[in-house]
Amino acid sequence: MRSHHVSRLGIQLFFIDLIITPIGLYFASYLRGTLPIGQGGALPQHVISLPWQVYAFAILSWTISLAFNGAYHPERVLRWYQEAVRVFSGSVMAAILMAGALFMTFRETSRLQLIYFFLINVLLLLGYRALLRIYYRIIGRKRPGARSRVLVLGAGEVGQRSAKVILDLSRWGFDLIGFLDDDPAKIGQKFEDVPVVGNIDELKRIVEQRKIEEVWITLPARAHEKVKWIVSELEKHPVQIKIVPDYYSLALITAKPEILGGVPIIGLRNPVIEGLPRLVKRGFDLVIGSLLLLLAFPPMLLIAIALKLDSSGPLFFRQERVGENGRLFSMYKFRTMVAYAEAQQSQINIETEDDEIIHKRPDDPRVTKVGHFLRRYSLDELPQLVNVLKGDMSLVGPRPEMPWLVDRYESWQRKRFAVPQGITGWWQINGRSDKPMHLNPEDDLYYVYNYSLGLDIQILLRTPLAVLRGVGAF
Repeated sequence: MRSHHVSRLGIQLFFIDLIITPIGLYFASYLRGTLPIGQGGALPQHVISLPWQVYAFAILSWTISLAFNGAYHPERVLRWYQEAVRVFSGSVMAAILMAGALFMTFRETSRLQLIYFFLINVLLLLGYRALLRIYYRIIGRKRPGARSRVLVLGAGEVGQRSAKVILDLSRWGFDLIGFLDDDPAKIGQKFEDVPVVGNIDELKRIVEQRKIEEVWITLPARAHEKVKWIVSELEKHPVQIKIVPDYYSLALITAKPEILGGVPIIGLRNPVIEGLPRLVKRGFDLVIGSLLLLLAFPPMLLIAIALKLDSSGPLFFRQERVGENGRLFSMYKFRTMVAYAEAQQSQINIETEDDEIIHKRPDDPRVTKVGHFLRRYSLDELPQLVNVLKGDMSLVGPRPEMPWLVDRYESWQRKRFAVPQGITGWWQINGRSDKPMHLNPEDDLYYVYNYSLGLDIQILLRTPLAVLRGVGAF
């Protein structure tokens, strides 16, 4: 892969943002001094002229926020709308950070001026990124040496998946010429609209005729000897050789290669959120989780009194759940059922025609009167803020599931455990349908594949409305 093209573009985006942001702020100041909008109309230029510290706040706020939202990782934003979402959510976070900084320092800064700046900067950031996309898609591909002609060896599942990646990355200079495969039935067929142009034994001839510059080997692990032959055949040809091992199909979400002591290693179950993004997420959980726990203490006290008056039994309910990477932990909730309700679970479960288990019902006879109210508005989940502070859970993420249900998961469903499990998540704010969360894995996987701090903030802000609607909560 032309990783140097991708990383170089990420660096370009970063430094262009450093230039664009102060220009946007200066233009916003000019508009505030020109347009007769707002209380008192246009302001004199010397009033809205900003000190250099404000420009520094703007640059730091925007570049840091965009970095946290993945806007400088072009390989993660293959589609224009994905990039637009990351830039916009990063800009919202940046505006909040900058507003906080100005509140603590330069309070006299015009609020309308800040609004102008936000709108102008978003348009500038999205505008020049759109132009770069047009350049790479139309103009860049016409430059000599700008495109790399790629041949994929193997038209199986791994080969087809690799072809899709190459086509998605055509923006970065790839031209997929075709497949080679030893299966005679595949010769002449098309996969991902790309033809199988011959068998692997014709490799040398096709590389020369088609002027191939990169060969991607996507053969199964059992074809080790064939791989050695391929490398030997291409030794005298100026082509790059890439191997896509089919071990990637075993990965939880992403397989991450690394080298330890000169030995290449592929990690199949590495956490999706690592390094600085994980540190930021954990810090966010600790700060916001602590504030929410303080705010929730009075209503939690009232809930405890109501539970004691309503039915006998403990206030809190501890249940074993599956956390990140399959780790078990005890999750806390307010008790919403009669005592020893778990012993009756088998009588409540319903098995569908598709062999799926429905373990929650709106007419569950075990739920108490207070329990019904708590469940409808998710107030029984408040003790999980303690789980967040302990590090068992995060504020945002897929909901932790019960082990006996996880034992029934298919392999692809387990990918939801590649990130910390959360109190609220993408599933909760998108309808909270009557189907249990383990039957809505697409929502969980959307979050896993699109994680950013901006997405966490968006989910948290939308959660209260989803809770008040109470749809699907029982």
